[in-house]
Amino acid sequence: MAALDPGALVAQIEAAMTAKVGQDVTALEGFASEQLNQIAQEAATIAAGALDGSITGDNQTFLLGNLAEETRSFVNTLAGLAVVSAEEVWNAAVGVIWAAINKATGLALTVP
Repeated sequence: MAALDPGALVAQIEAAMTAKVGQDVTALEGFASEQLNQIAQEAATIAAGALDGSITGDNQTFLLGNLAEETRSFVNTLAGLAVVSAEEVWNAAVGVIWAAINKATGLALTVP
């Protein structure tokens, strides 16, 4: 069996993790940008309506409540996507490590 080369293993882990992060970050950035633009536009509409008097009282309270809920949902979704990304990066790193141990030892370890 071949000895496990820690330097090569580090490079393989980094490559696997970078591949996962690169894909997920792109998706996250697109989602975040779109959602933030929508939230900002809605905030601007509410502010303009408050200034010109077309949005007042209960209507203003309702719209601000909706905006707060949209923002909360956005943040919760973003946090959930970050957790998924972390899990995928961990899976990539562990997969490379276990494969290297299997190759070096001839074992057939199951990836956790």
